[in-house]
Amino acid sequence: MQKKKIRNDIILAAVLLCAAAVILAIFFFTRSEGGYAVVLIDGEETARYPLSKDIEVTISAGEQNYNILKIEKGCADIIEASCPDGVCVEHRAIKYEGETIVCLPNKVVIRIDGECRNGGHVIS
Repeated sequence: MQKKKIRNDIILAAVLLCAAAVILAIFFFTRSEGGYAVVLIDGEETARYPLSKDIEVTISAGEQNYNILKIEKGCADIIEASCPDGVCVEHRAIKYEGETIVCLPNKVVIRIDGECRNGGHVIS
């Protein structure tokens, strides 16, 4: 009886691992590259930058708070920030729809969108 229980546990674990692998594969193969880096400060959209153009811009987030956003080769990255922890600077560059870089101390979010929605302020 104990051997049968162990065998069933192994089968269950194998099925769960296979299901997780399939879900992960679907996620990675169906994601699409974004078209714009959207800058949100304190929850409000302030700018959109096309990922197709290389640019470096300083995002002012208050009195002495800033983040430097660099877009290069279709990827958006925070390369410098005034925040004390620097987590946003350590984050890898992003390029796929839905990916984000967050700087909590400065209340800055960089989000990748696939299209320019009506009313968006595109800076080219």
